[in-house]
Amino acid sequence: MQAGEARAQLCRGAAFASLAWMPPPAPEQLSGTIETLYRSESGRVLATLVRLLGDLDLAEEAMHEAFAAALESWPQTGIPEKPRPWLISTARFKAIDVMRRRARFDGAQRELAANIEARIKEAPLGVEEMDGEEIEDDRLRLIFTCCHPALPPEGQVALTLREICGLTTEEIARAFLTTPATLAQRIVRAKALIREKAIPYQVPASQELPARLGTVLLVVYLIFNEGYSAETTGAELSREAIRLGRLLLDLLPEPEVMGLVGLMLLQESRRAARISAEGDLILLEQQDRLLWNREQIAEGISLTEKALRSRRFGAYTLQAAIAAVHAGSSSTASTDWRQIALLYDQLLRIQPSPVVELNRAVAVAMCEGPEQGLGLIDDLLAREELADYHLAHSARADLCRRLGRIPEARASYERALALAPQEPERRFLARRLEELKLRPQELK
Repeated sequence: MQAGEARAQLCRGAAFASLAWMPPPAPEQLSGTIETLYRSESGRVLATLVRLLGDLDLAEEAMHEAFAAALESWPQTGIPEKPRPWLISTARFKAIDVMRRRARFDGAQRELAANIEARIKEAPLGVEEMDGEEIEDDRLRLIFTCCHPALPPEGQVALTLREICGLTTEEIARAFLTTPATLAQRIVRAKALIREKAIPYQVPASQELPARLGTVLLVVYLIFNEGYSAETTGAELSREAIRLGRLLLDLLPEPEVMGLVGLMLLQESRRAARISAEGDLILLEQQDRLLWNREQIAEGISLTEKALRSRRFGAYTLQAAIAAVHAGSSSTASTDWRQIALLYDQLLRIQPSPVVELNRAVAVAMCEGPEQGLGLIDDLLAREELADYHLAHSARADLCRRLGRIPEARASYERALALAPQEPERRFLARRLEELKLRPQELK
C-alpha cells in the first residue's frame, strides 16, 4: 500500500478507534466528525490543493498529511470553527515540508521544490478568505481533469471515484470486482498521463464545453450502471454516482446534467423491487411498485421535465423521459408503450445504437404485438451487432414464448444463459427454461 493510501485509511474506519482515550468532546463524537468530514470535504480540500500546488500526487499526499495532523491535534485543541481552511492551510505547509525533504535527497528536486514553494506563497487568495464559489470552481476543474478524454475510460472512472468521491482503492476495486493492485495501476497510469500530456487543470472554454461535458457525464453514468447491475456493492456505487451527479448539477446546471441526474434517480427508485429476498432478478412487469421510492421518482420526473422544457436536451434526458413514463404507470398493462416507442424514435435520431433499437423493438412488441417486435429483433440479430448481447437473445426468447414458438424460445434462452454475466440473470434465464417444460397453455 502506498503512503498516501495508508494515510487515507488512517483517516477512516477502524483507525478512528485510536481516539478512544481522548478528552471531551466524546471520542465517538470526535472520530465520527472527522470521518464525516473526510467524506464530505476531502474532495473540496484536494481540488483546492491541486490548484495551489499544480501537482495531483503532491496535493493528495499533503491532504492525507493534513487529516493525519487533525487526528493528532484536534483532540487537544478542539475542532476548528472552520475545518476546511485549517485542513487546506495545514496541507500547504505539509506540501512544502515534503518538497524540502525530497530536495535534500535529490538535487533534481530542488528547483521544483522552490517553484512549488513560491507558487504556494504567491497564491492570490489566502485559504481563510476563500469563498464557497471559488472552492466549488476548484472541484469543477478537478472533475474535468479526471475525466479528460486523453485518459482511458477505466482510468477516468477510477480517478473520479478516488479523487472526487473520496473512495479508497479497496472500495473501488471491490465495487468493480477487481483487485486493489489492478485498480491502483489504473489510477497510477491515469496520473502519469496527466503529467506526460500536461493536461490543464481547468474548465474547458465555452466552445469546448459541450463535447467535454459529454465525457464527464459518460463517466458518471458508467459508475451508476456498474452499481445498478452489481450484486453486492451496487447500492453504494450508485449512490456515489448520484452524489457526483448532484455535485455537477450544482456546479453546472445544464439540461443534460439535469437529465442524467433525473435518469439515475428514476432507475435507482426501483432498486428495492428489482431483486427478491433470495437474490433473484424480478422483471419490471412483475415488480411490486409499492416498493418503488416515490421521493426519488418525484425528483427525477421534476428534473426531467425541466430539462425537456429547455429544448436543449440530449440522450440522457430522453432516457429519463422513458423511465418517467414507466414510473408514472400503475402497471405494465397501463403503461403508454406507444409514447415509449416514440421516445425511442427520438433517441435513435440523436444517438443511433443497436441497443436502443432493441429497446424500441420491445416497446413496439408491447403496443403492436409480439410478432412485430420479433421481426425487428430478428433483423437486429441478422446484422450480428448484438450477436453476443444476452439481453437481445433473452428478449427474442420472451417474444417467441408469447407466440407459442417453444423450440425457438428454448434455443434463444439457452443462448442468453450462455452469455449472461451476472448470477441473478443466469438464475432467471434458467427458471425460464424450466418453465418451458410446462404445457404451452400454462405459459404466461
